[in-house]
Amino acid sequence: MNLEKLSSLTARLLFIASFGLLALAILEWFANVLGYTLVGQSYSAGRMLDFAAIFLIFVLAFVLRQIRDELKKKA
Repeated sequence: MNLEKLSSLTARLLFIASFGLLALAILEWFANVLGYTLVGQSYSAGRMLDFAAIFLIFVLAFVLRQIRDELKKKA
């Protein structure tokens, strides 16, 4: 497995994880409104949104690197 495939796979996994965390954060917020919790006292909905945003920043970095590499190949 070369570096391009590995970075593409990592970007996809982080993208899926970030949207999973987004969905979990929304569900946790609704549960908190009703007085319940899904993940206990470990993480609040805002903290999960922070993690989702961090994952998306890494996805953006991976995608920009792939674009840069493709432009270098064409030039």
